[in-house]
Amino acid sequence: MTKTPFPRAGFFVRIGAIVYDILVILAVAMFAVGLALAVSVALHNLGVWVLAAEQDHGGRLSTNWLYRLYLLTVIVGFYVMFWTRGGQTLGMKAWRLRVQNTNGQTISKRQAVIRFFASLLGLGNLWVLFSKQKLALQDKAAHCEVVRLTPEANQFKNWRKPS
Repeated sequence: MTKTPFPRAGFFVRIGAIVYDILVILAVAMFAVGLALAVSVALHNLGVWVLAAEQDHGGRLSTNWLYRLYLLTVIVGFYVMFWTRGGQTLGMKAWRLRVQNTNGQTISKRQAVIRFFASLLGLGNLWVLFSKQKLALQDKAAHCEVVRLTPEANQFKNWRKPS
């Protein structure tokens, strides 16, 4: 196992990246909601999925478990895509952070999903404050690490998974 030359990221830079990513996730979620509403309207107009009395499209979707699963899939998919293709979300790129295996390789899709759910909506990062190794709860659960890159190393532009 080869150790990467970059130090592990501390608590405050992780929080900075999370704040930045929240803004991006809100934009992605708004697009996903708009798409779902458009599909709902189209299905209603085709007579496939008729609204109940005194119901609007937003009300119908908000109580639908398939819609909730769809939004969860969009959000998880966002993180899985970025973490497995270069190891950085847009917030991580701005703060020069990268999630990776300890040998420097990008994490797998399985690791990314484990990492997402183990993060407990970001609360898993509190673990860094008490960890001598600077590992968050999600890092431990997914067997990976978040490192702080140099400005030069942060210029990585190939979003394809390295071979």
